[in-house]
Amino acid sequence: MNKLNASIEAILFAAGNAVPIKKLSSSLNVSITQIEKSIEQLVKYYEFQNSGLSIIRINDKVQLCSNSLYADVIKKTLEIKTTSQLSTASLEVLTIIAYYQPVTRSYIDQIRGVDSGGTISNLIEKGFIKEAGRLNIIGKPILFKTTDLFLRVFSLTNLSELPTIKELNNNLDIDSNEME
Repeated sequence: MNKLNASIEAILFAAGNAVPIKKLSSSLNVSITQIEKSIEQLVKYYEFQNSGLSIIRINDKVQLCSNSLYADVIKKTLEIKTTSQLSTASLEVLTIIAYYQPVTRSYIDQIRGVDSGGTISNLIEKGFIKEAGRLNIIGKPILFKTTDLFLRVFSLTNLSELPTIKELNNNLDIDSNEME
């Protein structure tokens, strides 16, 4: 492993959270292109070694984390309780926010046809969504958007990896036809 790769690995390990690629570039005094190349080399290295570690990308950031293949042994060893699954309402609200962000609560309520205040509060508390400013209209309602945690939990590098709404509709049509 070369010095740049080892430096990136050490920084990501020490950080514990996602680190912006620009910050790595400036602190290591190398180009973003060189950082990107080193990250790719590290990703391939961990995969080739069947390592317990992996590097994930979240928008313009990277993070060193445990390999998901070892999630069961990690949970068992560290006695981590499985987190509860998201409710249908939470998934609906997350979907609306992910596809139409930034959005207001009233927009979400209008699409769902029900009050989403409690669900939005719950998603903020869990870290899946956050405030993204205010809409410049009377009352200045809060705008919401998804967070890096949302991307990480759903194994997305960025929002462009979400299936298109047309693809989702096609999958729903297939599923409903299979049920007939």
